[in-house]
Amino acid sequence: MTRWLKTLALLCATVLGGATHLVAQTAAPSSATPTSPAASDLPALYDRVEIEPTRTSIYIGSIGMTMEPFVRQNGGYASTYHAKVRPYFFYNEHGTLFIEVSNDALQRLRRGEPIEFEGHAFRDDGAKRGIAGRAVPADATSGKIKVRVFVTKKIELIFNTTYRFTGE
Repeated sequence: MTRWLKTLALLCATVLGGATHLVAQTAAPSSATPTSPAASDLPALYDRVEIEPTRTSIYIGSIGMTMEPFVRQNGGYASTYHAKVRPYFFYNEHGTLFIEVSNDALQRLRRGEPIEFEGHAFRDDGAKRGIAGRAVPADATSGKIKVRVFVTKKIELIFNTTYRFTGE
C-alpha cells in the first residue's frame, strides 16, 4: 500500500501489542486468479476474472479495496486497484497489480483444486508491494480467494473475498 498504510499498520501493530497481520472479510462473491497448462487449452471464460470489493479492519479505522476486472496477460492477470482508508482519506491510494497464475494452475482450479499464487503491486508513485494468495474453487468458474499484501517485512494485510471468471 502507501506510506500512510505502513504508518497505520505500524501504529496498529504497536497498539495491538505486536500483532503482525490484519484480516479483512467481505460478504459478497467475486472472482479470483487461476491458471491453466496451455493457453489454447483454456476456454475464453478464463481470460477475465472479477474480484468482489473487500475490506479489512485496522484498530483505528478500515481499509476498503476495490479492483477493476483482471485481464489475462503474460502468464497471469493484471488490474488496477483503489484503496480507501477510513477515516484517514489522505492515505488513500491507487495503482496497478499483477498476479502470476500459470496455465497449469488454472487447469487445477478448473478441476476444483486449490492453488497458491504470487504477484506484486505498484502504487502510482512507484512503491512496490508483494502479494501472495490462495484461491479455493467452489466450481469451475468461481470460488473464494485470500490475498496477502505485504506492507512491511513484518506487517501484512489479509483480504478474504470471492472471484468469478467472466471472460467470453
